[in-house]
Amino acid sequence: MTAVTLLNASYEPLAKVSFKHAVKMLFREVAVVEEADRHPDGGSRMIGPHPWPRVIRLVRYVATTWLYRPAGWTRQGVLVRDRHSCGYCGARASTIDHILPESRGGGWSWTNNVAACATCNGKKGNRTPSEAGMRLHVEPYVPTRAQLVALEGWG
Repeated sequence: MTAVTLLNASYEPLAKVSFKHAVKMLFREVAVVEEADRHPDGGSRMIGPHPWPRVIRLVRYVATTWLYRPAGWTRQGVLVRDRHSCGYCGARASTIDHILPESRGGGWSWTNNVAACATCNGKKGNRTPSEAGMRLHVEPYVPTRAQLVALEGWG
């Protein structure tokens, strides 16, 4: 099943939830369907009394201060933060590169990892960007959860 976009009562995007979780929220009446999926013939697809959800909205407003805390590091998060763009050449990135190689004490962190294309990642190898003669065109930073949500194109 596909993910369903969850909006706050104020129509702000909050998260993506599983289809199963969205249906449970509808039946508990804590959310309503804002955008429904359609049958190829134009009619509405239904789950009991509810239309098949693509976007749901909470009935009551939820304070989202947790969204403004630093996000936990993940590979996918680095790719989203860097907009799937290589930090060295700007091409489409599919890998993560350590600025200071892991073998030299560089860790898996927001400030030591950037998105990289396979070509640049291989070219840089087990060296720092300056040793490899490569210039890093981005400044790695620690994003908040809200920044990652915004960068994923919700809203």
